[in-house]
Parts: sequence; structure tokens; C-alpha cells
Amino acid sequence: MTVLDARILERLMEEFQQSMRGLLRDVCRDFTRNYADAARAFELPIDWFLSLGQSFTQAELSNWKVVGWIESLNDLLYFVDLLAQVRQERSRQDIAEQLRAEFREKFYEHGYADDIFPSGKPEPRLLLGRLTALCRRLAREIIQESVCLAPRLACAWVAQRRREAWLVPCHLTADVERVELPWGCAIGPTGVFYEASGRVRTALRGAEGQGIFKVTASGIMLVVGDRTYPLVDWGKQENWHWRRLDPVLLRTSRYGALTLGPTLVYGKDKTPVGVRPTTAEVALRMRRALSAIATAWPAGDRLLALLTSRIVPLKATGVVSFSYRHRPGLSAINCFDRDQLDLIDDLIHENSHHHLNLLLRKEVMYRHDHNQEVFYSPWRRTLRPLRGILHATFTFTMGAMLFERLVEIGSGKAGTSSWKKAGLNRRDLVRARYRCLEEIESVRYSLKDLEYAGRRLKWLTSGGKELVKQLHAALARLERRTQGYEQEVSRSPFGPALLRHRAELAQARETLSLM
Repeated sequence: MTVLDARILERLMEEFQQSMRGLLRDVCRDFTRNYADAARAFELPIDWFLSLGQSFTQAELSNWKVVGWIESLNDLLYFVDLLAQVRQERSRQDIAEQLRAEFREKFYEHGYADDIFPSGKPEPRLLLGRLTALCRRLAREIIQESVCLAPRLACAWVAQRRREAWLVPCHLTADVERVELPWGCAIGPTGVFYEASGRVRTALRGAEGQGIFKVTASGIMLVVGDRTYPLVDWGKQENWHWRRLDPVLLRTSRYGALTLGPTLVYGKDKTPVGVRPTTAEVALRMRRALSAIATAWPAGDRLLALLTSRIVPLKATGVVSFSYRHRPGLSAINCFDRDQLDLIDDLIHENSHHHLNLLLRKEVMYRHDHNQEVFYSPWRRTLRPLRGILHATFTFTMGAMLFERLVEIGSGKAGTSSWKKAGLNRRDLVRARYRCLEEIESVRYSLKDLEYAGRRLKWLTSGGKELVKQLHAALARLERRTQGYEQEVSRSPFGPALLRHRAELAQARETLSLM
């Protein structure tokens, strides 16, 4: 395994795609053999899920929507099993406390803890009801999304079973996790959206987004209250009754398309409040940023093309960017409170999370985390668990590589022209040198902690130790290539900030380090 070898990552991607097909098959078999009663209770059409799974192409099995759907079904199986255990327990105090601890370690990206432990306390008397409600919600969302992933196939499945209609409850408000607009349907894995007509939107608002898909052999209708509205008909020609909104195409590559989604909007409390259409200005900035990466760092751009397939702008004061392990390829990027150099950096940063998550799907790199916040993070300036430090060290090593490449291209003969095309200026060149040195200092600090975690605590596996070794080698190459930066940065307005950063790291090593 090497950090930047795209050929190895291509093979890992193929293995990942095959594993997702196998996971879906295994989950469906488990429901059929061991949890048939629960499948009936939550109205899970397992044979339909299998048919849908067989329809996915190899490439679609690593798509963020398809992976998220399969992972949600797997989560549902987990909670159905928990539900069975809780029902058998007379005293639920122990299982509630164990489950709360497990949630903190396993489901830190999901909102499941808010469903089961809204107060943060075990509350064993309420556990059964809350688990049941969570399973019911997940089942509804999974069934709805399955129809939207392949509506024509769903109609064919109804015809094959000779059913008059299949009634699927749906909720058509904005989806903040998938970042999809309200009052319509995101169809398939590519980001195509069908927006309901005005009278349908009015009906949906009155029903708070609640409706029912009526799936028949010839098409799909939406039922809201006592009114029925056509969505799509399959006749001699495919006929959609709602307005089609195609995703904004940022670029295509050998690995497929990179699209721009709607904008996720946060409130003052840093929680999602809505999903809005994305402006053309944001698309222009994204294309410029992508062009800058391709020019400055072709190897990094290849990784970006392989691992990122969907970008959603994030309008949130104080929130930089984020991505999810269970939504590979989907990156939420703040391009409102951040300038162009930050945007370029954030694209690589989130892609690096996708990169490491793919490596972690192949190989376990740490034996246990305990969710203990014991390692100082130079980036968050707080204590973080091992997995957080591993992710940060990896992603910010990639960031330092990016800044070094940007400085190299910006300092060349054609540098001024290239930087202007990217929307950058000469001050950005100075700041890129500073950011590179800043990240080198931070990565060096955290690599020492990761070495300690592997050597003394025995928390890293052989694969984790190998990754740390690779990052060390990358850092050494960066240090050799950036030897001339120190004098330039020390004379710049960023010199004092670099000195303060080094002093903070030295203080943290003295007061917060386990070593």
C-alpha cells in the first residue's frame, strides 16, 4: 500500500464495489432467514431489494447514494437484532448502558444517538419504544429511496408480482444528509431531480411533505390526502409530469462525472435549516479550483477524480467542510465563508477523507479506539480520539502536498497566468507557503503521537503502522522540497503566526502529551 498510488486505489475501489454487492445480498438473506417477522412487521420487500441490487452496475456500487442506501439497510438489520435482544431482556439497564457506549464509538457520524438517547442518558424503560420507532423510520426511508433509485424497475417488479398497486409512504421535504431539494424526487444515483408542479407543492406543504407513492405496472402517482397526482408514466415513451432538473456537471474523467448539487444551509446554531438551489457563480468557482488542482498537482487531481463524485456547497458560518464514511464521494464544501485558496484546499481535504475511508474498508488500522479523547489535535486544538488523529494526519499531509505543488506552479515562469486563471493572487502564493509549513509542523507533531500509539499502546495494527511509515516518508520529501520557504514566510505577514503555532505545539507537548 502506498499513499498516492492511484492504481492500487482503483483495485481497492473494485473490491469495495464487489463487497457492497455482497453486503446487500447477505443482509437480505439474514432478514429472510433470521428476521422474517421483523421484515413483515416493517413491510420490507426483501425480494424487491434483491432485484434492485442486481440492477446496479459495477460503478454504481460505489456511488454515494447507492452505498448510503445499502449501509442504511445494514444499520436497520443491526437495530432489528438489538430490538430482538431488548425484548428478551427483563432488566434493560445493562443493555441500555452498553448500547449508549457503543453508539459513541460506532455511530458518531449518524444521528441515531439522538433517536435512542435524546437526553444522553440510558433511560432503559424507553429503550424498546425508541428502538421500534427508529426501525420504523429507517424502514420507511429505505423503501422510499429504493423506489427513487430505480422507479421503472419498481413498476416492472409490481407487474411481475401481478399486484394492482404498491403503496409506499414517502416524505418529500428537503433531505439534509443527501442534500436534496424539497418538494420533489431525486431519481437514480446521478443527481437528477424532478420538481413537483405548483399545485403539488402546495398540497405537500399542507401535508408537511407527507404522501404516498402509488406504484403500478404502468407508472407512479403521488397521493397527498385525498388527491392523486401523476408523477411518471411508462408507455411507448417515458413521460414525467414534473419538471426535470439535471445536476450541474463540473467535469468528466475516466472515472465518471463530478457533479455539483444543491446548497446546504445552516442556521446560527450550526445545524441544517434547509437546502437551496446552487448559483452559477459557485459552479464557476468550483471549476476554477478544479483547474488549479489539475495544473499544479496531476497526481492529486487523479485521486480527486477517482474518489469524489458529488460536491454540495455548504453555507454555514464557522463550519468548514465535511463528508461521511457511509456516503463515499459526497463532499460538503463551504464556499461562502472561504476564499479561493481555501476552496482548493477543502476539495483535497475532503477527498483525502474518502481516500482514507477506502483504505480503512480494506484493512483495519487500529485495534480499538475506546473513543478516548487522549491525543492533542494541532488542528482543533483539543484532545481527540485515535481515529480523529489518524484522519487528520492523513488529510493534512495531503494538504501540505497540495500547498507545495501550488507554490511550485505559482513560482514558475507561467505562475502569474496560472494563478489568475484559478482566481488566486500573489498574496495567496505567500499564504500557500505559510500553510505548507504550518501543516508540516502539525503533521510532524501528530506522527509522533501515532508512533507512540502503535509502539507503546499497541493500538495500531501492522497496516496502521505501515500507513504512519508512508506518511513519515511523505513528510520527509516535503521537508526537503520546502527548505527555502522559511525565509520567505518569516519576512511575510504570516511569520508571527507560524512562530505562534510552533510555540503552541511545544506547549501542548509539554502539558497534554501522553509521551
